[in-house]
Amino acid sequence: MSMLRHIIHLHIPAFPIAVERIVEPRLRGWPGAVAHPQSARASILCVSHEAGGEGLFKGMPVSRARALCPHLRIIPPNPELTERAFRALTSLVACYTPLWEPARPGHIYLDLTGTERLWGRARDTAYRINREVKARLDLLGTAGVAANKMVSSIASRIIPKEEQILDVAYGQEGAFMAPLKVTVVPGIGRFHLKMLLEDLGIIKVHQLAALDMESLHLIFGSRATIIHQRAMGIDPTPVYPIPQKPLVCEEITLAEDENDNERLLAVLHRMVERCARRLREREACPQRAGILIRYADHMEIRRQCRLSSLTYWDFELYQYLKRLFFKACTRRTRIRFMRIWFSALCYEDKQLPLFNCPSPWKEKSKAIVQALDKIRTRYGENAIQYAKAA
Repeated sequence: MSMLRHIIHLHIPAFPIAVERIVEPRLRGWPGAVAHPQSARASILCVSHEAGGEGLFKGMPVSRARALCPHLRIIPPNPELTERAFRALTSLVACYTPLWEPARPGHIYLDLTGTERLWGRARDTAYRINREVKARLDLLGTAGVAANKMVSSIASRIIPKEEQILDVAYGQEGAFMAPLKVTVVPGIGRFHLKMLLEDLGIIKVHQLAALDMESLHLIFGSRATIIHQRAMGIDPTPVYPIPQKPLVCEEITLAEDENDNERLLAVLHRMVERCARRLREREACPQRAGILIRYADHMEIRRQCRLSSLTYWDFELYQYLKRLFFKACTRRTRIRFMRIWFSALCYEDKQLPLFNCPSPWKEKSKAIVQALDKIRTRYGENAIQYAKAA
């Protein structure tokens, strides 16, 4: 008999702004938005609760936001500060369970299944975590408690401001989802959402859940079953802990949600470069590679492969990740987050092929990479880069 799961989703609203307010308390109480101030056509990347109350939203042009809210405080992106604060947050929550998954800055899943004798009820643990986060980091968060990741995440986002915890009892997931708007169901996408709202008049989740499978297949195709499960509050997705096996990984939360493959591949190339350099420093060659893509609607896709040859060179590793990227990136929805990793590291001396005929192009590429390593070691990681990754 399987054990009842207890999942907490810890949510720090507008995390980059919350962190900036710790550094600069004068920002508190004012409508705030994260955006690139030097760009005339910049769009908002994150809005505070106060700015949301003024009608501002993520993706809105800064010029229009200023017109609607003249007293808006524009905060430049500070990814280093945000990352440092998020590391402190994850270090704190990691004391409660080894099964925790950082979804994105300010969002963490914790699987407390089987910890009741140690910490008590999951709801009480959520209160305790919230109090500790406030006391030690001065961050105010909300927490959703449920039997699965999706419901706990949605619960953490719809909690009234005056409350901290929303606990959805086991077996009540469908009833919890029923009165909510269909916009909360992850994985629907803009095209299908427009069809549901405008063409079919389906506004609430219970209307979506009431559709028969034939109708759902006509709308969503092969994804009909998973959409129906989500509308019913069903989500078997496990909490993915950070792997403890030796690996090299890179991850990035994009400044703006993106679906342009050329720009995404440029980001991917930079990530592979950084991983490859660390592999060379360790004198380690990976035997496996993987990629995780998280879309703007929170849907995640993972792809992995086994490397056919031992290598730690950028130009060879990138080809594996590029193929994985196109296997994972099959939707039109914009991408918000990417993570890549190289695992099953091999530290033994690589055996040379019996008939070694080195390619002049490969030898030249290796020489270029070694030269780049020397420049970056002396002048910093961003001192020089490939044009394709610029």
